[in-house]
Amino acid sequence: MTTDMVRPDGLGGKLVLSGNARDLLTRTVGGTPEVVATAATRLEVDYMDGWGIRSLTSEPSRDALKQLVGTAAGSGFRRRMIDVDPGLLDEVSLLHQLLDDVPVATLVSGQAYMAGLVVTDGVDAKFGSRRFRSGRASFGRDMCAGYIDGGTVMTGIDLYGASPLVDVPVAGRLATDDMWAWHELPELPRHAMRRARRIDVVPVDSCSTTVDVYFRDSSVTHEGIETVVHEYEVSMDVEDGEVTSIAATPRVLPWIECPAAAASAGRLLGVPLEGLRAHIRSAFTGVGTCTHLSDTLRSLGDIPELISKALAAPAA
Repeated sequence: MTTDMVRPDGLGGKLVLSGNARDLLTRTVGGTPEVVATAATRLEVDYMDGWGIRSLTSEPSRDALKQLVGTAAGSGFRRRMIDVDPGLLDEVSLLHQLLDDVPVATLVSGQAYMAGLVVTDGVDAKFGSRRFRSGRASFGRDMCAGYIDGGTVMTGIDLYGASPLVDVPVAGRLATDDMWAWHELPELPRHAMRRARRIDVVPVDSCSTTVDVYFRDSSVTHEGIETVVHEYEVSMDVEDGEVTSIAATPRVLPWIECPAAAASAGRLLGVPLEGLRAHIRSAFTGVGTCTHLSDTLRSLGDIPELISKALAAPAA
């Protein structure tokens, strides 16, 4: 699953979010996988004016989602999405997950926006120019480890009106030992970003399942170099529908305060997979956790469906 964040008309223009996702089923070890589900989305967002949604299309098409045009891509979007299309999650979970990423993908796209302004406007854009702040949602003090009061981000905001830019590593290829792990990915232009997710579910038997998760946000610099902004790996065991072990490994996070939040993944021990998203929404808040870890874990709410597909499939 990927969401590309592109500004085709330049930094001050619209933000286009293009999402693509697929479920693959492999019946035997080393066998060729089958595509069992696909989904795609395209949203145009007025990033410079309240993050208003100008247009929204999806595949499969859902007429009810047209009601989201004219609303904001930020706070409350996930609730409004379910309000206008209550059957979305149960009927097309891949599409639901792509849309579930819209608020944070819009927020995260600001990394490329900030970096681009530093290049085009100079140092003043790095610390608080009006143009820099015009499209940003308000910052949430103490909303996560990275935004802890007195930490790196909030100190920059308090002193300069903007968070400082972070040095980030060059991105390697999105690759695993599995050649089928990712769908075809177009090359990103300058000042674009990509959010990528992979969830591998392997049933051990009818009651036990191992889960391997990968998550990355990357950004392309003014020079055309793709860099990593956030990167997590999560390994998990599930038995009889409950989480029996879990470990989150932060590979790349922007601020010195962030990595300690990975330990909060342990809050899922003993939690049923059914209703996981609601549990994360209530339990993963405050400076003891990480917004991007929460987003990574929210996607695990789709695991019961993946397990069911795997167990129902006869061997080739």
